[in-house]
Amino acid sequence: MQATVGDHLHVHSNSVGTSDRIAEILEVRGTDGQPPYLVRFPDGHESLVFPGPDSVVEPTGR
Repeated sequence: MQATVGDHLHVHSNSVGTSDRIAEILEVRGTDGQPPYLVRFPDGHESLVFPGPDSVVEPTGR
């Protein structure tokens, strides 16, 4: 998994009735675009994330 600042991290829900979460990547703290990532969710919450297999990076197309 590789990301750059501004990409989106899409975390797929693994429970019925729970929606997916999408966050903006603010910082890439690993080497060569690798995790962990500092992300901001739409509600303003920021978190350091080590994405699991249920997550994908969606490039912003820049």
